[in-house]
Amino acid sequence: MKILKILFKVVLFLIVWPMIGYNYFLILLDKLIKLKDHPRKEQTPKVSLIIPAHNEEKVILKKLENLMSLDYPNDKIEIIVANDNSNDSTANIVDSFINSNPKFKTRLYNVVERKGKTNAQNEAVKTTDCEILVFTDANSMLDQRAIQELVSSFYDDSIMYVSGDLVYTNAADNPTSDAENTYWNLDKKIRNIESNLSSITAGNGALYAIRKDLYVEVPLIHSHDSKMPKEAVLRGYKAITNNHAIAYEKAGENDEDEYKRKVRMNRVIFESIFESLFFINIFKYKFFTIQMLSHRTLRYLLAINHILLFIINTILVLKNPKLFYKLSLFLQTLFYVFAIIGRFNPFKLFKLPYYYCMTLVAQLHGMMNYFTGKRKPFWEKAESTR
Repeated sequence: MKILKILFKVVLFLIVWPMIGYNYFLILLDKLIKLKDHPRKEQTPKVSLIIPAHNEEKVILKKLENLMSLDYPNDKIEIIVANDNSNDSTANIVDSFINSNPKFKTRLYNVVERKGKTNAQNEAVKTTDCEILVFTDANSMLDQRAIQELVSSFYDDSIMYVSGDLVYTNAADNPTSDAENTYWNLDKKIRNIESNLSSITAGNGALYAIRKDLYVEVPLIHSHDSKMPKEAVLRGYKAITNNHAIAYEKAGENDEDEYKRKVRMNRVIFESIFESLFFINIFKYKFFTIQMLSHRTLRYLLAINHILLFIINTILVLKNPKLFYKLSLFLQTLFYVFAIIGRFNPFKLFKLPYYYCMTLVAQLHGMMNYFTGKRKPFWEKAESTR
């Protein structure tokens, strides 16, 4: 019984710390030591802007027209659409745009075999010699100064990776996008503090930049936004954020799209847990070790820890029905009931628990895909984000 009580407290901590305690700890730390943003340096290096695209006929023209308005010298930027075996009119739209706008350095690169987004990016990178590589999604529209801001964050040779900001344009349109926006805004705040302390633990797939000479080809099952910041720290560099480099995008507008996205994000969950061990040496990586364990590793384990907590709590109530354990089990059960109601009721009191539990189930789904060999390096896009 004593061991169960200790396990209960340990597992409860492993849930509360990464989701609540760590966030408030960083916010308080930020206020106490008044962290400053990284400096920015006005410069115009040659930039290659790479857009991986698979069946993006709905948004690719709008994307290219958006890039025409960028506040960056035309002779210093090239646009590469890495066509990942689209079977719609994506390639034809890009070709037509190139012919109609000869003043802009735009080219279409056709990937030989579809192997996913990361492979399309890897292949496109080999075709350019620009100093800075900027990656952005086809459905992400960029602020006029987005590229200028990104390159300004490479203020010295210590910076390998810069993540831009992402703003959801439909945050208030429906409960699903609103729930995602609520979570994302808090996570962005934490990432910014992490950036100013040392380095970010993950980037933003909608918009980011990497030095060409430091680019590393990651396994195709991985994505840049989860892998590159860790690679930067392992190699002795920094990965930081720049909130002035803004991309605009629609969040998923239905639960099915959002769930599929989260399952895809968790397809490398076991590798990510294992990779956290690389940063366990706090004397070498300093505060980044705490960041990785708190913001990544423990969050990867949330689904398992929630199951363990409920089981341990139930056993404690059956064997030792004290008020504390009864109350704890009641609150857990109430939370899950709210989550079930939230599947059908858009009221925020129910929708946020549902969104959180959907994330937990997606973790378990990602783990199952890992063990059953069903995970893949490519996926079907969420149509509600187009």
